[in-house]
Amino acid sequence: MLQLHNSLTKKKEVFKPLNENQISIYVCGITTYDYCHIGHARSNSVFDTIVRYLRFSGYDVTYVRNITDIDDKIINRAKENQEEYTALTQRFITAMHEDFDKLNILRPDHEPQATAHIAQMISLIEKLIKDEYAYVGMNGDVYYRVHQFKDYGKLSHKTLDELKSGIRVALTDEKESPLDFVLWKSAKPDEPAWDSPWGKGRPGWHIECSAMSMELLGQTFDIHGGGNDLKFPHHENEVAQSEACTHKPFAHYWLHNGMVTIDKQKMSKSLGNFFTIREVFEKFKPEVIRFFLISSHYRSPVNYSQASLEIAEQALDRFYTCMRGLNTESNIVIDNIYQQNFIQAMDDDFNTPEALAVLFEMTHEINKLRHTDVEQANLLASQLKNLANILGILYQECEHYFSENVEINPELLAQIDALILERNTARTDKNWGLADDIRNKLLAMNVVIEDSMDGTTWRWK
Repeated sequence: MLQLHNSLTKKKEVFKPLNENQISIYVCGITTYDYCHIGHARSNSVFDTIVRYLRFSGYDVTYVRNITDIDDKIINRAKENQEEYTALTQRFITAMHEDFDKLNILRPDHEPQATAHIAQMISLIEKLIKDEYAYVGMNGDVYYRVHQFKDYGKLSHKTLDELKSGIRVALTDEKESPLDFVLWKSAKPDEPAWDSPWGKGRPGWHIECSAMSMELLGQTFDIHGGGNDLKFPHHENEVAQSEACTHKPFAHYWLHNGMVTIDKQKMSKSLGNFFTIREVFEKFKPEVIRFFLISSHYRSPVNYSQASLEIAEQALDRFYTCMRGLNTESNIVIDNIYQQNFIQAMDDDFNTPEALAVLFEMTHEINKLRHTDVEQANLLASQLKNLANILGILYQECEHYFSENVEINPELLAQIDALILERNTARTDKNWGLADDIRNKLLAMNVVIEDSMDGTTWRWK
């Protein structure tokens, strides 16, 4: 029985979807003004894993992940680059897809862009004004009246007094309260703008997610997700504006993933410890990064470091080495203790560390079976691969994994094969010194050889 930790109640709850076998999930996506960083990789790997497991569990999942393609950062970056904001956003949307594809993050069912939903946002704002939850400020911007929504703070578990004490901005004539947030920004010179009942302008950040989620999933849906940094103010404001419009619960379950730290410090450009996904790709295979990001529980912070990635690489090598030489193509479902323990771990608020522990137990058993019962080893290796795919790992052919990022030419492969043949002949002749010399020569070529009852295989170091 699946249980989720609901940020709204701060409790672990039995998951009960709105519709018996259908799940609707909305996750906040990226703002497209720069390349995705390792924090984006964490959040999107987490929710990709969650969606994969829900589908494995038999649910029909509709997964929506939005794209913010208009905001201050986008406008400022486009001005710096002296390019149209649409060209900037499209370039980074393409880059996001390239990076996420390499991390084996599946595309969502819907990927709405904010600028394609301006009409829906205007409609929501009009209703909020009509019901006195919003007003037009002296500067022409439209603001949400926070005090009007009695449940404001219920997601972040903060009171209005606590929120006020954290705001240092002086009250101006523009807003009734420093807590009020912008729904619509009036147009400024040389900025993108759309027509509205309040003159030309563009939407605020928070209103876009309410409009897009309601358009695609309805007024109430099952799960809303995102990084822990979005809980306040972004998600809190989504709840306030959405429920003021519909007078219905916005999302039944809220899931928030922990942040990425760099050597135990907050990731920040100002600290010089900010890494894009592409920069990390230069040092580690994408699958290693994926393994690292899901090896901690999704609600926990994850500390990025060179050593942590190296440990993840060694663990992934163990999995692929275990499967090497075995037939992993069977789709036979085996309801054994491993399957049961894996499901039990994932049903416990998507506990990926425990699920990975089950997979490691399977590798130990496979390594024993491959010398005594190859048929059973093949079946268990297939099950290992199938369960691992739910976590988005072990999806490659073994030889491709070990040769990834290694430049190979036919002459090199022929040389390796010839040396292995020469070594096998030396072993047959019991010329152990020559056999050891050839092993060392191959090792100098970054080739590791492994002897078994089935013969000699090799992999890249």
